[in-house]
Amino acid sequence: MQVSGDKSHRAIATIGGGSGQFVLLSALRDIQQLYVSAIVSMTDSGGSTGRLRDELGILPPGDILKCILALSPHRDMARQLLLKRFSGNQRLRGHSAGNMLLTMLSQYSGSFSTGIEALAQLLDVRGEILPVTTDKSTLVAQLTNGEQIFGESAIDVPRGNQRQKIANVFLVPHHADHVTVFPRVIERIRQVKAVILGPGDLYTSIIPNLLVPGVREALQKSSAKLIYISNIMTKFGETDGYTLESFLSILEHYIGRPIDIIIHNNTVPSEAALKNYQQQRAAPVKINNHRKLLKQYQLIEADLLEQESGIIRHNADKLTRTLVPYLLDESSPT
Repeated sequence: MQVSGDKSHRAIATIGGGSGQFVLLSALRDIQQLYVSAIVSMTDSGGSTGRLRDELGILPPGDILKCILALSPHRDMARQLLLKRFSGNQRLRGHSAGNMLLTMLSQYSGSFSTGIEALAQLLDVRGEILPVTTDKSTLVAQLTNGEQIFGESAIDVPRGNQRQKIANVFLVPHHADHVTVFPRVIERIRQVKAVILGPGDLYTSIIPNLLVPGVREALQKSSAKLIYISNIMTKFGETDGYTLESFLSILEHYIGRPIDIIIHNNTVPSEAALKNYQQQRAAPVKINNHRKLLKQYQLIEADLLEQESGIIRHNADKLTRTLVPYLLDESSPT
């Protein structure tokens, strides 16, 4: 689809990965006036995805699969089938059916992007899913003490009870001097009316997209509104003690351009849910200086909370209601 030429849809892009982008895309899927381009990080290295990456040398399929499911009208049925994990054969054990199918389609077609398009077509996806790169790379985090941690899964799940803060993250390409951006990513950033970043792990889901050469520059030149959906909770080993201002400062450092609109949950989770997260050394993301933030940004605060079974996350329906006025505002100069 040539996004810029379709007057019946308002083109937007999302940037992220993991479960946060799944919830966001689930919120956007049924807004008929939108055409969504999901730009997805390619540094996932854990679980079934990590095994396929190591054993077959493929790009990580896990986050891509989540995006395909989120944008499919057959989401509930497809999730039951494609997220089911094999338990019999030793080689297949632990792999999800969806990861295996996407891997097979990619290898048979000879192109990871073609494999994505084929699975998206099979599931009648509304919109498109774009890997930020089709080059293989490893995410590396440099801590404040100079230590380096290699791999998204190692960064995501710290060992022990203490770890220095992350000072910087960068990509190490596997087979070239640098990582090359997937061309359609730049095209879409140039065409869309809004770019939504988050929710999701700051250093392992959002920023890896911004490290791919060309993405940062395209965002700086774009006339699109930049919308940031803040995390509800901090995460041990990545964002301990971060306020909303901390997230914004780091994000803007990697983009090189200010965020325009902030979407922030203002509902406090239940005591029972918070107690569970305290054991994980996580806490609600708070605003340090509310008055100052309002002077710098368009701050939208709303009840965005879902906490089923003690899991604190964004509610897709609440996100839909909150985002619609800002994504479909035809009076916007963008």
